[in-house]
Amino acid sequence: MIIPARFNGPPGSGNGGWCAGVFAAASGLGGVVEVTLRQPPPLETPLALDGGEVRDPDGGLIAQVRGVDEVPQVVPPVDADTARAASAAYPGLVDHPFPGCFVCGPDRTDGLRIFPGPLPDGRTAAPFTAPGEVSTATVWAALDCPGGWAVIGPGRPYVLGRIAAVLDGLPSPGDECVVTGVADGTRGRKAVVRTSLYAPDGRLLGRAVAAWIALSGA
Repeated sequence: MIIPARFNGPPGSGNGGWCAGVFAAASGLGGVVEVTLRQPPPLETPLALDGGEVRDPDGGLIAQVRGVDEVPQVVPPVDADTARAASAAYPGLVDHPFPGCFVCGPDRTDGLRIFPGPLPDGRTAAPFTAPGEVSTATVWAALDCPGGWAVIGPGRPYVLGRIAAVLDGLPSPGDECVVTGVADGTRGRKAVVRTSLYAPDGRLLGRAVAAWIALSGA
């Protein structure tokens, strides 16, 4: 496995959701798959998955992959107009810790450009146009950042630590989907969030629960 440089999150490392999706797909596991990132996934580096562990060429542990029984709870959907209105108030358009992120970075004209904005009830929502090539990693990436933006704030950057997801289907290229997120609570530097992705006809495509970690000094 190699994470191409274009699929970055923070500078110099892979987007957590995209990488987790690549690792989950490589594992061949069905049902709910949990990926724990042990260090930032390197870009353009051969990675090997063996016995549920993803390691770099020097043997460094990058991630752990396993199947779990608990299915993430769904975050209720919103209609496309509501998602677009929320996205217009996306905080990352003004203050983004990683503006070059492939998934949610406003500087990436070639990225997924998922801009989750706040809803009145505390959830986040965003429209998501499926790209020309859709894979398992695409959906995992879409289920990543909208949860993080339920807790990210000015001067308060977080990064993905662990995500467990189950996919019910893949969008077709060009589909206008909606993704919703919510924070379940924070404790110290750790925040637990949930996300759900919906097809244009309202079908649930995937759901996830994740732990995000505030960066030191945040």
